[in-house]
Amino acid sequence: FWVDRGQSMQFTSDKAHGAKADRAALLALALCVLLVRGGERVGLTDTPLRPMTGEVQLGRLAEALTQERTADYAPPDLTMLPRHARAVFISDFMGAPEPVAEALATAAERGVTGVMIQILDPAEEAFPFDGRTVFHSMGGTLEFETRKAADLRSRYQARLAERKEALAQMAAHAGWQYHCHHSDTPPASALLWAFAALEGHR
Repeated sequence: FWVDRGQSMQFTSDKAHGAKADRAALLALALCVLLVRGGERVGLTDTPLRPMTGEVQLGRLAEALTQERTADYAPPDLTMLPRHARAVFISDFMGAPEPVAEALATAAERGVTGVMIQILDPAEEAFPFDGRTVFHSMGGTLEFETRKAADLRSRYQARLAERKEALAQMAAHAGWQYHCHHSDTPPASALLWAFAALEGHR
């Protein structure tokens, strides 16, 4: 598992459904539980923890997933990705797309198949902003001000649609599958999709 813990994942437009990071950790741990119960070994690609099975490993993963990064966007880290494994990338994929493409190419070279789950807040889809608005990244390194936010809506949504299509194409080229999940919807649908997709990669 690579689970994005960059600052962008801390965004939420409504505390009722929580931050994207919370949903990412929930999906990752729930999927790990299902896989461990099926006799699989699980681990994180960006920690020294080698893939293992058992309740102790699940506890280690839960602790690791609570650690935040300082960067706005965290690129995939495949340091501990074994050859011929099945992998899960969970992120908002709102950073530069090049590191994602490079990571998928590296995974393909190692004979790794897998799934990409993009988690978006509903506000990131709807862009419900109007009038004077100041946008800033969660880490505070980027800022943009506009007096007519509504005028940007169609262009923003077009760019987001292009990004999602590009991610789906990247995944398909690497032999992976892509799924977009919204943080205000029940996690069960994304969990079942991912589990079925991974089973199909056996």
